[in-house]
Amino acid sequence: MRADRLVSLVLLLRQRGRLTADTLARELEVSTRTVLRDIEALSAAGVPVYAERGRHGGFALLPGFRTELTGLNHDEALALLTAGSRRGEQVFGLGTALSSAMRKVVDALPESHQATANDAARRFLVEPETDLLSRRVAPEEVPDTTMFEIRRAVLAGHKLRIHYAATDEPPQWRTVDPIGLVTVRDRGYLLATRSGADRTYRLSRVSAAEELPEPAQRPDQVDLDRVWRERCAQFLSSGHIAVLVRVDPKRREELLSSAVAVRTAELDDDGLLRLEVTFQDLRHAEWALWQLSTDAEVLAPGVLRTSLHDRAAAMANRYADSY
Repeated sequence: MRADRLVSLVLLLRQRGRLTADTLARELEVSTRTVLRDIEALSAAGVPVYAERGRHGGFALLPGFRTELTGLNHDEALALLTAGSRRGEQVFGLGTALSSAMRKVVDALPESHQATANDAARRFLVEPETDLLSRRVAPEEVPDTTMFEIRRAVLAGHKLRIHYAATDEPPQWRTVDPIGLVTVRDRGYLLATRSGADRTYRLSRVSAAEELPEPAQRPDQVDLDRVWRERCAQFLSSGHIAVLVRVDPKRREELLSSAVAVRTAELDDDGLLRLEVTFQDLRHAEWALWQLSTDAEVLAPGVLRTSLHDRAAAMANRYADSY
């Protein structure tokens, strides 16, 4: 569309200064004649584009000219600024780039809106360190050099070597075909395949990484949201047991530290936290819930309620003659 091309032309001149018609034509993938017509259209619209003659000539904008052609309205800019102010913004090692992008967003706003947007963004707090129920788990960190290699391999579509420590196993080097990166509740994951089999790696368990020159064996297009949903469903159905439980918020972190995954969480009217969590098997679930004593009540499945009841009855019988 011509409107998009005109915006791109202005942004090119603003960012790179004086450019020849041939250079603009190459950048915009149009003919030189089209560039000249676009320059005339901009001048007619009041954009101060001027031509400099001579060997080092070209087209440029008058110094100090600002454009508000980004298309951002107030709410869109506010959404970006709020996201950028989020605690733990080192998402996949892009925290510095995110900060730089936020400065450019502010710069692109009309001067009359800049102070308003900045002040409004400070009125929103997203994902603070603490919440009303308990202290949140600290975000997992990955060394910048490691994250850089992983990110570069994912974007370039190259194979990747990672030094990875699986649960209860010593670290080993693995060569994988990276598909994408996912972050969930401050935990990062690398979705990949290894020898054709699906693999999901926790980024915090990667101690070193190396991008390889060989191309990764993966589809050109990917629906990462769909892939993540499928892997979650596969993980939760692979021998695990889902448990619906009500628990005192003070014991929340203790429960979550022993669970495999959390599927849902909500606060009941009586102040107890209702959670759907996953455990490795029935024995694991019984052990974890027994540790919480009367601070937790299993609502489902019935087999777990029965096993906890039987265990409590056996314990009561053991000490019955003490009274």
